Amino acid sequence: ELPIVKGGEIRILTKSGEKAIRLTRAHLEEDAGKSLHEDFQDMSGIDLNRAGTPLLEIVSEPDMGSAEEAVAYAKALYFIIVEEIEICDGNMQEGSFRCDANVSVRRPGAPLGTRAEIKNLNSFRFLERAIEFEAKRQIEILEDGGRIVQETRLYDSDKDETRSLRIKEEAHDYRYFPDPDLPPLVVTEEWIGKIKKSMPESLRVRRDRIVELGLSIQQANQLTASRNTSTVALSLLADAPPKERAMLANWLLGPLSAKLNEENLDIRQSKVSSDQLKALSRRVSDGTVSSSSATTVILPAMWSGEGSPDEIIEKRGLRQLSDAGAIEKIVDQVLAANAKQVEDYRAGKEKAFNSLVGQVMKATQGKANPAQVNEILKRKLAG
Repeated sequence: ELPIVKGGEIRILTKSGEKAIRLTRAHLEEDAGKSLHEDFQDMSGIDLNRAGTPLLEIVSEPDMGSAEEAVAYAKALYFIIVEEIEICDGNMQEGSFRCDANVSVRRPGAPLGTRAEIKNLNSFRFLERAIEFEAKRQIEILEDGGRIVQETRLYDSDKDETRSLRIKEEAHDYRYFPDPDLPPLVVTEEWIGKIKKSMPESLRVRRDRIVELGLSIQQANQLTASRNTSTVALSLLADAPPKERAMLANWLLGPLSAKLNEENLDIRQSKVSSDQLKALSRRVSDGTVSSSSATTVILPAMWSGEGSPDEIIEKRGLRQLSDAGAIEKIVDQVLAANAKQVEDYRAGKEKAFNSLVGQVMKATQGKANPAQVNEILKRKLAG
C-alpha cells in the first residue's frame, strides 16, 4: 500500500468559523465486494457486484471534534469528488461514495481515546447519527468504569444504534502485499501539472469570489453547493450592479431554488433565464416595481411562461406608484381616517406606524413605493 497523495487539507465551515481538516493520505484500492447481514436469517450474504471496481480511499487526521464537523467534512469532500473533478457519480445508496467513521472520546487535555470504526455509512444523516450514538455509548461505558475495546462496528439505522462486528485489527494484522498482476502506477510531476491545468476552479476559490462580490459566507456556501449553481451564480452576480447582487442571490436561493426542487430540475433547466432575472432586478432597482411584487408575482409568472418582466408588469398592472404628490394625498386621507393610530404613534407606540403603512399600501392596492410611504408618513407624523 503506497499512497498516491500525502498531506494537504480540506477547509470546512463550522459554527465557530472556518476550520482546516488535515488529510493523512489517499490511496487506490480495488473494491472487494461487501457482506450482507440484514436480509438473511442465521447467515450472511456476499455481494460481489462491485468487486474489482477502482476505489479511492481518503484518510483524514483526527481533527474533527463533533458529528457536525464530520458531516461538514464529508460534504466538502463529496463536492470536490463528485461536482468538481467528477471522478464519482456520488450515489451513496449504491455505495459509490461511503464513509467509515473512527470515533473516540476523551476528557479535555487527555490523549486520544481508544477508537471504534463504524463501517460503510452511506448517507450524511446516518454518518451524523452513528457518530452521535457511538460517542454517547463510549462516554457511558467510561463513566461506569469500563474500558473501550478497539473494534469494528456497524450502524443499524432502524434501531439507531451501533453494534460490534469484529475486534479491530492493528495495521500490521492486515498483511498487505503487492499484487503481481497490477502494473505500478507512476505519478510524475509533469502528469500532475497537466491535470492541474485541466481542473476547474475549486469550491473554495468560487466561494471566495462570491464573497468578494459582497455576499455573506453563508450565501456563498449555498451558491457553491453544486458546480452548475456556482457557474450560473458567478456569471449573474459579476455582471450585476453591486446594489442588485443581494437581491439576485436571494432569488436564486429562495423562490427559484424552490421551483427547481419542486420540479426536480437542474439550474441549467431553469424556466427563468439569467437575462430575465437581470431585467427584473433592474425594474426593482429603478423603482418600477416593488421587491415584494417581483418575488411573489413576477418571478412565478416568468416561470409559467407569461413573458418578460416588462410584459408581466404591464399586463398585470404592477407598476409601482412613485408619484410623491399622489402618495401624499393618500397618506393625508389615511391619517385623517385613523386618528387613534396617529395618537398612539405620537405617544410612543411604534406598532401604530406599521398599521398606518399597511393602510396606505391597502389604499394603493400594494402599488405605492414603500420607501416613499415611510418617508412621507414620518414627515407628516412629526409635524
